Amino acid sequence: MIGSWSAAADLVVVGSGVAGLSAASEASRRGLRVVVVTKDAPDEGSTRWAQGGIAVVLGDVAGDTVDAHVADTVAAGGGLVDAAATADILGAGRAAVQDLRSRGALFDASGTRLARTREGGHGTTRVIHAGGDATGAEVQRALLAALPGEITVLAHHTAVAVGRDRGRVTGLEVVDDAGVPGVVAAPAVLLATGGVGGLYETTTNPAVATADGWALALRAGAALADVEFVQFHPTALAVPRLVGRAPLVTEALRGEGAHLVELSGRGVMDDVDPRGDLAPRDVVAGAITAVLARTGAEHVLLDATGVPDVRRRFPTVAAACDGIGVDLAREPIPVRPAQHYACGGVVTDTTGRTGVPGLWAAGEVARTGLHGANRLASNSLLEGLVVGRRAGADVAAALSGPRVVPEPSGLVVGTALAADRAVLQRAMSRGAAIGRDASGLAATSDVIEASSVPVALDSRAAVEDAALALAAGAVLAAAGSRTESRGCHLRSDFPRRDDRWQGASTAVTLVDGRLCLGALDTALGGAA
Repeated sequence: MIGSWSAAADLVVVGSGVAGLSAASEASRRGLRVVVVTKDAPDEGSTRWAQGGIAVVLGDVAGDTVDAHVADTVAAGGGLVDAAATADILGAGRAAVQDLRSRGALFDASGTRLARTREGGHGTTRVIHAGGDATGAEVQRALLAALPGEITVLAHHTAVAVGRDRGRVTGLEVVDDAGVPGVVAAPAVLLATGGVGGLYETTTNPAVATADGWALALRAGAALADVEFVQFHPTALAVPRLVGRAPLVTEALRGEGAHLVELSGRGVMDDVDPRGDLAPRDVVAGAITAVLARTGAEHVLLDATGVPDVRRRFPTVAAACDGIGVDLAREPIPVRPAQHYACGGVVTDTTGRTGVPGLWAAGEVARTGLHGANRLASNSLLEGLVVGRRAGADVAAALSGPRVVPEPSGLVVGTALAADRAVLQRAMSRGAAIGRDASGLAATSDVIEASSVPVALDSRAAVEDAALALAAGAVLAAAGSRTESRGCHLRSDFPRRDDRWQGASTAVTLVDGRLCLGALDTALGGAA
């Protein structure tokens, strides 16, 4: 079906989180006509749920440097971090945070300087925060409040397909919640759709995180990389019988002295890692998973009763704990790992450019090389700010000459394979979470394939289900090919790191409807 309506812009941004709004504002400031497409209300994306903070070197913490931040990031990333890209992004963090503060973002202060906390994998206290543990909500509020009035926001619209003509982007096809299709013709599209939490039964992500951007990019001809590295946050609140978004229990609690213990009282991280409770997320999540497998328990405990003024310092966590009848100031919190962050994604450079002319990506949907095999805590909001701003500027530079907006035609709602969502989530949670093996990955693939049928991409649900099926295939293919354990990719049949994989990223592309694996050519931003 051809779109029932059409519009035109210079840039279409898909997503209204930190990366999307940063890009949209920067592009608009530089004179571009910008349309932002978002599936829910503009403030309902993943950014608002980020608790911990922004890891950034501002020059006011004695002894902390960008080089030290880079070193911590490289160490956490398991041999797959692009050190040059990381230094580039982290080095731009100070200016990005200053710009965010100039737009009205308010961070917690200690006297005349911003307050700091320390999180897992960081060598010092460099994480700034807002509202105690509501940093994402404040970042989202500030960016929306400062959004230029010239920007058009299409809320409750789902991106269906990126249009292309002779290899170049021509716009974006969308469908609203009533099923009415439309087309926004534009020479540039930026994907900022967030994560892939909908692949699993339990996640810290909101319901909008259904891998839409991965699917849009693959179908447009872009490459993904490092998608086997799906990070599980060690400490999601263990809510009985929960399926869907699990409240996050920020690791900043451990930075302030909270301690992980088994139900028996033994320390979870005893004899596991010299950094103890502040080891990187992959290490802590793996240790908790091992405890649960050994003991048969449903959760471990995070004892924050010794953290000073804990209810005031962490009001979001306190409210979530109150919801299950736990007073974190008086009793330990039941926690267990839940899917949290996609370390890989659409291959881009540090300005958000993909290998497809006219297509950019920024934020969690993208793979810049910053995260490698495991994301360092609180680097994500910083990456969204930095690369989002750069992408908006880069689009403006790319369109600086005479602009001809493509005709809003030729985009047609198509069909794709989609699996039953509950079946897919259950299969991925059992066979493609922490502790994978070849037989489990193969069985997961078989289950998803058996439940997949062609669907018309004419509704949000259909688009999401098809995106999840394609993304699951990409994760399973990449995870099956990596015969080692590295970062947050833990295989029980290959439990050790293999030096043959050191520095090697696997690219995934879609060729004639089939997923293909190859070596990543970082110079080209694609697959070799």
